[in-house]
Amino acid sequence: MSDVPPWIDDRIDRNLDNTLTQEHVVERMLESERPFFSLRQLHARVKPDVSKATVRNRLQELQAIDVVAAESYPDSLTLYYVNHPESKWPLSPEGKRAIHTDSPLDRLSTRDFITLSDTAGVRTLVLAGLQLSLVLFAFGGLLTVIGADPNTRSDIALWDSALELVFVSLLLLLAERVARWLRNRYGPFDFLPAS
Repeated sequence: MSDVPPWIDDRIDRNLDNTLTQEHVVERMLESERPFFSLRQLHARVKPDVSKATVRNRLQELQAIDVVAAESYPDSLTLYYVNHPESKWPLSPEGKRAIHTDSPLDRLSTRDFITLSDTAGVRTLVLAGLQLSLVLFAFGGLLTVIGADPNTRSDIALWDSALELVFVSLLLLLAERVARWLRNRYGPFDFLPAS
């Protein structure tokens, strides 16, 4: 029995005279974690005695029956993907749900952070730190302009920074909660034009 979904199984050609079948190409695409494949990557996944031209022919046949779609990019790069009818994006519906529900910080464990092995999670933390630094610079500029300086000085500069970061983070969290409460109660505010 084939491992391909019924909507693909109904469309593919069962020509067993071909060295490489449409079904074999689709199975290799579906069993992989990747959403996109170049011709070279697919060629490496199928039988080693099949030429790139044969793989390209099967991909063109699968494109003709709307099982596979392709995106072409500069430098003569074409990426192929299974054209799932439930998704306008070249991911399976399961992959699309995983992207929307699983952020890099949800997956980041203490071990992955310490060993720096989950690069997406670490990059997300770095971006958050950069954004908080920008907020701290703006807040510090505002305090300088109005002439107020909260006295949170200690002998260790990192402790000062940590205390200020905690204070600003809590202030941002409070502001976000108040803004959400106001939006829920009074509707969205249109202070800025929509992009």
